[in-house]
Amino acid sequence: MALQREAGVQDFVLLDQVSMEKFMDNLRKRFQVGSIYTYIGEVCVSMNPYRQMNIYGPETIRKYKGRELFENAPHLYAIADAAYRVLKQRQQDTCILISGESGAGKTEASKIIMKYIAAVTNAQGQNEIERVKNVLIQSNAILETFGNAKTNRNDNSSRFGKYMDIEFDYKADPVGGIITNYLLEKSRVVQQQPGERNFHSFYQLLRGANDNELRQYELQKETGKYHYLNQGSMDILTEKSDYKGTCNAFKTLGFSTDEVQTIWRTIAAVLHLGNVEFQTIEDELVISNKQHLKSTAKLLQVTESELSMALTKRVIAAGGNVMQKDHNATQAEYGKDALAKAIYDRLFTWIISRINRAILFRGSKTQARFNSVIGVLDIYGFEIFDSNSFEQFCINYCNEKLQQLFIELVLKQEQEEYQREGIEWTNIDYFNNKIICDLVEQPHKGIIAIMDEACLSVGKVTDDTLLGAMDKNLSKHPHYTSRQLKPTDKELKHREDFRITHYAGDVVYNINGFIEKNKDTLYQDFKRLLHNSKDANLSEMWPEGAQDIKKTTKRPLTAGTLFQRSMADLVVTLLKKEPFYVRCIKPNDIKSATVFDEERVEHQVRYLGLLENLRVRRAGFVHRQRYDKFLLRYKMISQYTWPNFRAGSDRDGVRVLIEEKGFAQDVKYGHTKIFIRSPHTLFALEQQRNEMIPHIVTLLQKQVRGWIVRRNFKKMKAAIAIMRAYKTYKLRSYVQELANRFRGAKQTRDYGKSIQWPQPPLAGRKAEAKLHRIFDFWRAYMILRKYPRSQWPQLRLQIIAATALGGRRPYWGQQRRWLGDYLANSQDNSGYEAYNASLRMIQIRQVLFSAFAKKINQCNKQKNRAFIVTDSTIYKLEGIKRKFHDMKRSIGIRELTSISVSPGRDQLIVFHSPKNKDLVFSLQGEHTPLKEDRIGEVVGIVCKKYHDLTGTELRVNVSSTIPCRLDGKPRTISVEAASNLEVPNFHCKEGRIIFEVPAAYCV
Repeated sequence: MALQREAGVQDFVLLDQVSMEKFMDNLRKRFQVGSIYTYIGEVCVSMNPYRQMNIYGPETIRKYKGRELFENAPHLYAIADAAYRVLKQRQQDTCILISGESGAGKTEASKIIMKYIAAVTNAQGQNEIERVKNVLIQSNAILETFGNAKTNRNDNSSRFGKYMDIEFDYKADPVGGIITNYLLEKSRVVQQQPGERNFHSFYQLLRGANDNELRQYELQKETGKYHYLNQGSMDILTEKSDYKGTCNAFKTLGFSTDEVQTIWRTIAAVLHLGNVEFQTIEDELVISNKQHLKSTAKLLQVTESELSMALTKRVIAAGGNVMQKDHNATQAEYGKDALAKAIYDRLFTWIISRINRAILFRGSKTQARFNSVIGVLDIYGFEIFDSNSFEQFCINYCNEKLQQLFIELVLKQEQEEYQREGIEWTNIDYFNNKIICDLVEQPHKGIIAIMDEACLSVGKVTDDTLLGAMDKNLSKHPHYTSRQLKPTDKELKHREDFRITHYAGDVVYNINGFIEKNKDTLYQDFKRLLHNSKDANLSEMWPEGAQDIKKTTKRPLTAGTLFQRSMADLVVTLLKKEPFYVRCIKPNDIKSATVFDEERVEHQVRYLGLLENLRVRRAGFVHRQRYDKFLLRYKMISQYTWPNFRAGSDRDGVRVLIEEKGFAQDVKYGHTKIFIRSPHTLFALEQQRNEMIPHIVTLLQKQVRGWIVRRNFKKMKAAIAIMRAYKTYKLRSYVQELANRFRGAKQTRDYGKSIQWPQPPLAGRKAEAKLHRIFDFWRAYMILRKYPRSQWPQLRLQIIAATALGGRRPYWGQQRRWLGDYLANSQDNSGYEAYNASLRMIQIRQVLFSAFAKKINQCNKQKNRAFIVTDSTIYKLEGIKRKFHDMKRSIGIRELTSISVSPGRDQLIVFHSPKNKDLVFSLQGEHTPLKEDRIGEVVGIVCKKYHDLTGTELRVNVSSTIPCRLDGKPRTISVEAASNLEVPNFHCKEGRIIFEVPAAYCV
């Protein structure tokens, strides 16, 4: 048995040396053979394969269900199953943290995990559980439509962070869930980078909706006609089918028709709003293209005048007074874009809240106390672009927080496990990125605090002012710098750029737009406008619009502060759960299934902190496993533990095995687990196990095959005995039913011929034919017993003749006695002595039939001849004048293909030969026509002998027109009646042979 070798190592912990080169080499080897998953302990590193992989079907799900991580090859299913088993067995909340840069496969990984959890739950098929699973899966389609976009790195990039809690009841069945979203990249609504697109929803509406729907929204299919779409790529993806999928997902999640209409109307309104243009005429700001304004107002269900007023003017309340301020064109454009972004952001948030209503746990609070959750975090990865702005700053801060959490949790888990098992803990040196997190979030000193202070300052505050404040407060921070602080650093633009040294590397940020994006200002006029919309769903999205215009409200929190707080809440949530990690890596930027870009991959390995993670894992013991699992895996390599260890506990068995193999100095024994320090020890154990497996498999195969054969043999013997007894029973029942039906057959006129035979059982099919034959013999005997036995041979021949003729010839001599060898009878043949002498000459002992005959040949000449039929042959002889000499012309009965006769009283008979030399005879007397019919007799004799020789029936044709072949030539014989004719006669007419017979013969 050949064991397939795995490319590289399945767990980076088992590398013989921890270095970037070794790490990258192992990653490359596995990617090149299609092994896209590799572990670092319990962390799964996932490479985007950029192709369909046949590793996610039902068979694979069954393979990973209920298995430990190390039992199968690395897979996302193993991570999902581990998280699910912790929840099911320990009632402990778990979470799966998926991270990586855009295009690394995070969204696909989250969908694969969801698919697995859905597949392994609800074995009883309960409707409510099935509904929750469908809602969780279908929600992905909606979130991708409204939260994903095509970027230069990924055709389906998530432009928001998503955390989903899947809630399970005490039986570990999914009963609900809730989705939380983080920092939608709403700036994409109004502006896209070259080569990128807006959110998928806009393109799905334009390219997927039918003409009637587009007319309803006053839209056209061409994306280039809309300002918010024509700045970026016009690439066509699968919008038509995706639009149908999104609409079906809305139905599955229970969205009403009005709600779906609101969503698509709002998307259309944003497109029209983007085309609204402003123009200054005589110092007055006006909207130049009223049609798009009108369409926007109609779709938002507000009045055109109110929308126009909100776009061109601003209402300000101060000291209880209300006044109006006109916008200039720049302010109006800013307000319009801010409104478009806010509408889309509120719509997205409302859609998520609507999905949450569909999957919210519907049980009581008492029941909810016993529920557990699995959290799945699919959040944007670290981003470094050519131009990095406020969004990248927030995204990278998020990744810093998650990296900090990751290191803390990994170290915490290691320390807790060592303490729990009674193993001495060794402190590990690692890069703690808390200093970077503090740089961003520290109260009063961090970048977010500085931005907030700038936003709150009175007077005009610009991005340049903000950068100056940051330089002043952070000048001594080792992870912050700018051109003003380092004038010689030509990479940074003066008074525009600043650099943060993240754990993943240096990122240069452009300060332009930071103030406005952090303020995230939206005029109250827009909030009141949309709150007063006649669309109840749209109005619900803007509850603050209901406030009195004169009421003094607190200044809203800035976008940076809101994001910081949401990150803090997320960290608190994750700290309560047992974490599992999936690190996604993008192998190249060209979406190739074969290219492994060393530089791109190494960059991601660094900023994901994978090497740091590996060092943490390797700092203590590289491998740990429960005693029972360890003994089960390696017991075959020791004579003391194979096949079973019975001299103590599992721990004792493991100790015996380790000491026998000489590894005692490299392991520690915990309370429930063995800890192995060096990967070489684990490699040695695995190698010895691999060497033993073929022998064990052969032994097991031999034993199992023998057992299977013996079991099958016993089953076969039992089956045969049962079948034999059953067949006997069914046959006896059948025979008994026959006996009951035919009990009075002897007294009936037809001796039971008319009695219906019962349907035989399957076991009696063969016996039925024999029983029929027995019945036929008995019935024949009952009919024939009144005839002398001397007449039985003739009766048998008459039955054969009658069967062969099948009623097609009424007269065939059935009323007379059949003699057979008529030429041996002196009354029929005056030259019988010469005939007997001729038979002796040609050595024929028994003649079954003989007669005078008139024959016609291929030359149309008719001659008087004789013929005889023996056991195997039909001979043609000379006539009486030539003393019946053998003409050396015969046909074997076995060789006959058929016999042809006419339906009248004439004595014409044709023996058809396969050699195309048919014999055509008309039976007659020595000097006169026959006064009796002998056709039936010769047919019966020849048919019987043919059946005796071949076992098949000889075909007999009955017709007034008989086709034949004479010496290979096709001819036709027609039987015709002629008046005043006494002797039948052959003659030729127009190529046909006419056999004329007296008119009486045709009656």
